[in-house]
Amino acid sequence: MTISDRDAAIAAFLNQAGWGDAKHHPLPGDASTRRYIRLERGEARAMLMDAPAAAEAPACPPDADPAQRRELGYNAVARLAGANLVAFAGLADALCERGFSAPRILASDIEAGFLLLEDLGDDLFARLLPGELHEGTLYAKAVDVLAAIYRSSLPAAVERDGQSWPLLAYDDTALMAEADLFLDWFLDKHAGATPGASARADWQAIWSRAFERLHHCAPGLVLRDFHAENLIYLPDREAEGEIGLLDFQDAVIGHPAYDLVSLIEDARRNVERKLAVPLKARFVAQAGIDDVAGFDAAYAVLGAQRNAKILGIFVRLAVRDGKQRYLDLLPRVARHFVADLQHPALMPLHMWIKSNAPQVFAEAHK
Repeated sequence: MTISDRDAAIAAFLNQAGWGDAKHHPLPGDASTRRYIRLERGEARAMLMDAPAAAEAPACPPDADPAQRRELGYNAVARLAGANLVAFAGLADALCERGFSAPRILASDIEAGFLLLEDLGDDLFARLLPGELHEGTLYAKAVDVLAAIYRSSLPAAVERDGQSWPLLAYDDTALMAEADLFLDWFLDKHAGATPGASARADWQAIWSRAFERLHHCAPGLVLRDFHAENLIYLPDREAEGEIGLLDFQDAVIGHPAYDLVSLIEDARRNVERKLAVPLKARFVAQAGIDDVAGFDAAYAVLGAQRNAKILGIFVRLAVRDGKQRYLDLLPRVARHFVADLQHPALMPLHMWIKSNAPQVFAEAHK
């Protein structure tokens, strides 16, 4: 479909939804293949999500084994939704039904790749901080939302327009594929050090043992991108509804520490260091987690895994997609990664990094 054909399809969708006469204000793009257009019609506002179905590799079938997932591509291996709008729309409906502030779906055409969403406004955490609100207060509210999501029961699959999307496990195959991005992009393409077969095998064996620490806590919904760029402050709403949620279409079922890591070890902004301990304690208490030491170890493992992944993704965005600005974020992510490595549960990984990827320490000191 050409650009003009896509624009015509958008116009037809908006006309049918009653927004054909709205003014269009495209939002700046991010690291995804989706684009967003803010719509204004008098005092009313809405958001158009445009996600062409052919823009990404296929998602993971529920019954696919690891070999089949690798044949399908990275989205299937890592259990990403790709351009499948049932994932976003179905989960948005499920979250709204439970009192959380995901955008309400105003209209949808799943096959064409269009959603018309409630516009939650511009008060992203990243814009309000620092200055307008107390960071600790705002982040405490976000932690309360995470704990409430963890306590919530969700169906095995969400539905929209007669289609369903399974909430799959954030399994070791997905976690390993993400961690491997560190080798393939940060270490190889950025640091110029290609790991040999033996080093790669050791890397994967170390991670496999580390992931065993994630299986001793009841799993819950993991939104996967829970950070200041995807959280909106909604002071006119109550309780967990005060925090608007964006970018959750890749949600899976996994360890509850993952989203907490995403919030505290933010790749794009510095969160006050003194907040980390009380925020973790607040979550543990509200989530009803008894094994605090086990949770702390899992937090370190998932912090290292997520930051290794992000180091790889940011280099990939720069090298493959020409988005050089992501290289400016590498030092912060490297500092998070190095800090995570200090936990005793990650001693083998720490030693591997010292021997095979010392460049990450230099990156952390930039």
